[in-house]
Amino acid sequence: MNQGILLSGDIDFMIHGIFQVNFFGNKVWITDSHVCILIVMLAMVIFAGVANRKIKNATDKPDGFQNVIELIIEMLNGMVESTMGKWAPKFVNYISTIFIFILLSNISGLMGLRPPTADYGTTLALALITFFMIWINKFMHQSVKQIWTDMCSPLPPWLPIWLPINLVSELAVPVSLSLRLFANVLSGTVIMALVYGLLNKLAVAWPAALHVYFDLFSGAIQTYVFCMLTMTYVSQACDSED
Repeated sequence: MNQGILLSGDIDFMIHGIFQVNFFGNKVWITDSHVCILIVMLAMVIFAGVANRKIKNATDKPDGFQNVIELIIEMLNGMVESTMGKWAPKFVNYISTIFIFILLSNISGLMGLRPPTADYGTTLALALITFFMIWINKFMHQSVKQIWTDMCSPLPPWLPIWLPINLVSELAVPVSLSLRLFANVLSGTVIMALVYGLLNKLAVAWPAALHVYFDLFSGAIQTYVFCMLTMTYVSQACDSED
């Protein structure tokens, strides 16, 4: 199974089916995106296991690896706390997890993988998690009256003319979140495929500069934007005016 457009024998940025499995009587393709997601998740699990063991045996004079672990934890804790304030302890583990997952997915192109975030199925799933977290926390921390008032804003709650528009804006949240991440990562994947495919043997060494931009710089920026928007939306949902 191939999705996308194959421009030539050397230019390929499609999603390829690897093998099929039967799922409740239906044939489901396992694609290279699934394999890349599995590789990223395994890398996270292995790193977490090693880091957990290292922290349990931490010394007063930390070595290089312990310094890296502490730096990552402090950076993520600081990012979440500065954005979510009093709600940070509740969400820091989730935000840290998706930050590392998205970042590793975005830079996986450096390891010869097709970035999982260049597959809309991946980014949409992440955005839907954010969407459900927003509304679950809305109903947990806000009254139905406040939610209704906000959905009718800027007009009074007894005149819900703006309700359809506000509903559309709420439904647009997962779409905008997923498309922003997907489009930026896919565009980098396509450009690098064109560089290697069209220039062929001329694409030696110098495309590394493009990888630095598309995989590292742009990948890190898009990771930060996705997580920052998630934290902003969720913390707003947790705040109550009552």
